[in-house]
Amino acid sequence: MDEALLRGLVPGVLGILVRRGADFAAAEDAVQDALVEAVRVWPADPPRDPKGWLVTVAWRRFLDATRADAARRRREDRVEEEPAPGPVPAVDDTLRLHFLCAHPSLTPSSAVALTLRAVGGLTTRQIAEAYLVPEATMAQRISRAKRTVSGVRLDRPGDVATVLRVLYLVFNEGYSGDVDLAAEAIRLTRQLAAVIDHPEVAGLLALMLLHHARRAARTAPDGALVPLAEQDRGRWDTGMIAEGVGILRAALARDRLGEFQAQAAVAALHADAPTAEETDWVQIVEWYDELARLTDSPVVRLNRAVAVGEADGPRAGLAALAALDGSLPRYTAVAAYLHERAGDTATAARLYAEAARRAPNLAERDHLTRRAARLNADRSERRR
Repeated sequence: MDEALLRGLVPGVLGILVRRGADFAAAEDAVQDALVEAVRVWPADPPRDPKGWLVTVAWRRFLDATRADAARRRREDRVEEEPAPGPVPAVDDTLRLHFLCAHPSLTPSSAVALTLRAVGGLTTRQIAEAYLVPEATMAQRISRAKRTVSGVRLDRPGDVATVLRVLYLVFNEGYSGDVDLAAEAIRLTRQLAAVIDHPEVAGLLALMLLHHARRAARTAPDGALVPLAEQDRGRWDTGMIAEGVGILRAALARDRLGEFQAQAAVAALHADAPTAEETDWVQIVEWYDELARLTDSPVVRLNRAVAVGEADGPRAGLAALAALDGSLPRYTAVAAYLHERAGDTATAARLYAEAARRAPNLAERDHLTRRAARLNADRSERRR
């Protein structure tokens, strides 16, 4: 059973049902029923035309559900006649589904869940496990999202930026349960890049590849976080880095700079450095200046303060940091790092401990706690 093939067919099958007149929610339910039937039947009797088989079964399930619903009897005249068997039209509905699932009427969490279900082909259970919520909770979230977009007509160009934000949210969830969401986000972004020629789509794909290439080196065998400067660069995926850099160069050559291209440029400079000491921090600061111009994001300015600290010294980094709001996420951790680089280990240890208490996850909390403990131990040793 080729699960990747099955999931890859989902957008096309769903799009065909919607074009035939099925509303989105009913069509998506019918496609899921067809997928269940495919898992049951295909191992013993694989079809010659997998997509056509799924379309036929899903359409019949949709018709059965429509006929059984008294409230939809007025539609029976429209859906009664099943189209004649034959080749499935080679129309790619992936882009339309991306725009539909990232509709601005949906919350970010609902848009992500619906994208993973309708475009990614994941089950409700897999999505629930990935987000560490009960399956019933995720089912309700997806049902509400489907109801919201059922009456939406995509008669105007969709918002590419919203689609990319949804995919970036998926990527940043990383790995949980039996679904690798980072890999799934890369797969979906590749899918999107195949049907839309847009430099920011390419920029996001390059960014994902460049970040994902470092994944194996990000954690120690005991699960502890490994900072970028301390990572074993021999464990980075050089093939993925080369692909990401190639995609980025082609996107930048079009001279339509966007935030994902700029972020990917920063990631490429990190990937290009043979050692942490050889990182081109001056150029990274210049890219953060571009990012700040594009986004006016305080998080970008926080990351820029770190880069300034590396390029021009920790005191310059602390001066850049002082202009920012101290309530920003990870502000205290950045301040701790810059104070440590400046040699003020007492302040750094105190700030690391404070940042640990505010950490968003256990791995980050443990990392910051260890940094504080190491500095305190070093100071105690020097006093002896």
